[in-house]
Amino acid sequence: MPRGVCGRLASALRGTRARPPAVAQRCVHASVSRPSPEQSERTREPPRAFDPALLEFLVCPLSKKPLRYEASTNELINEELGIAYPITDGIPNMIPQAARMTHQNKKQEETEQH
Repeated sequence: MPRGVCGRLASALRGTRARPPAVAQRCVHASVSRPSPEQSERTREPPRAFDPALLEFLVCPLSKKPLRYEASTNELINEELGIAYPITDGIPNMIPQAARMTHQNKKQEETEQH
């Protein structure tokens, strides 16, 4: 899209309240002046905290069991499987590949000892 068209589209969209289509959003994003690095550091919002009320709805995607929030590590813990899901900017990353192992399952430990 030519630069002049993007600028006119961006000006028109700034006055509307409806959510613009994706193409229009890219044009608006491209036409907005970027803050200097010093300005963006001063206006940067602190990371959002995890809302423990979400635990009522969230379950482990692997076992479908409830999770426990660990504030010290900012993770959601599945005690049964020994998996910790990270929380970034208040958003839990529930992708199993992103999780870390906290410890081996107790049953596995007992089996390996015998």
